[in-house]
Amino acid sequence: MRVLSLATLYPNAAAPNFGVFVARQMEAVVRTGAVDLTLVNPVGLPPFPLDRHSRYRSLRGLPERETWHGVDVLRPRFRLLPAIGGRFNPGAIVRAVWPIVRRLHAAQPFDLVDAQFFYPDGPAAVRLAAALGVPCSIKARGADIHHWGHAAGTAEQVRRAGQAAAGLLAVSQGLADDMVTLGLPRERITVHRTGLDRTVFRPLDQAACRTALGLPQAGPVLATVGALIPRKGQRHAIEALAALPEATLVLAGAGPDEAALRGLARDRGVGERVRFLGPVPHTDLPQVLSAADVFVLPTASEGLANAWVEALACGTPVVTTPIPGAQELLTSPDYGRFAGRDGQDIAMAVSDLLAHRPTREAVCAGAAGFSWEANAASLIDHWRRLIV
Repeated sequence: MRVLSLATLYPNAAAPNFGVFVARQMEAVVRTGAVDLTLVNPVGLPPFPLDRHSRYRSLRGLPERETWHGVDVLRPRFRLLPAIGGRFNPGAIVRAVWPIVRRLHAAQPFDLVDAQFFYPDGPAAVRLAAALGVPCSIKARGADIHHWGHAAGTAEQVRRAGQAAAGLLAVSQGLADDMVTLGLPRERITVHRTGLDRTVFRPLDQAACRTALGLPQAGPVLATVGALIPRKGQRHAIEALAALPEATLVLAGAGPDEAALRGLARDRGVGERVRFLGPVPHTDLPQVLSAADVFVLPTASEGLANAWVEALACGTPVVTTPIPGAQELLTSPDYGRFAGRDGQDIAMAVSDLLAHRPTREAVCAGAAGFSWEANAASLIDHWRRLIV
């Protein structure tokens, strides 16, 4: 089976944590030997002189083709208009990718075009598949539906792509329901949950992890993992510290909210109890998660967050918002609690977990059944159904 996969979310040397969950999935697909995979990771760069900005300098230096953890990755450049040009990205991607795809298809035809993110990958993949005369599959992960599926200029592109695709994937049933609300065909949607590397994400010695991170041994430690952006809601976790006087909060991730979050911590008088770790390599996250007593993610929206599953696999219970994907995963009190995006509400949920601590073994049970091998097998089965 020969598959062309578009993935604007994919790690590279400039951003090794960006879309790492897509990379792990595709690495598992390649290891099966069942798929001849061509992975295209279009890289958006603005026109000169904006492309000289420090934000894009490292992207300009990326090779246009490389092997990334066993996967052959093509990285053609497309023209990006920062902040204002999101609606034009699918067309720009098609123009950049089509000459490569046409040449590869002529040499050895593709059986299917796959998109690993609904926007901008999905509309671009549909157009490429139509030109090649093969079926198209699009995967929804969360923000691609919740943001781009409602934003002016992109919502209609999301809807049309979903209606044109032969098959659709959603990381949770709740996200599948949201897709149907947008007008996408329910009968074409398959729930395809995330994977997990159990050799990496497992419980580690808590005291040793705290020592390595320079964290206090006494008192509860809370951790949150993710980009420092408003949607992830780290500010609410910081606000919760006012009602948790013995607790320390660790934030793993980088993003535009960092300065505001540091200022908030100072203003609330908890600055010395908030640790900013910056971007942590994905394989080092078990140390952060194992150091914590509770994983906190006051997110506004998710499909099914990989970080929830990874925390459970490390034996760390979760406090997060009662959104559909979380409700599908956290089905036992041993796995965590739900709280609103409110500091006091989060503090109450954390306090309840600390007062009724589940065993690490009980928490780990929440991640049972998740593996990249199972994820890859399910994805390949889905592709096969579309080709037949």
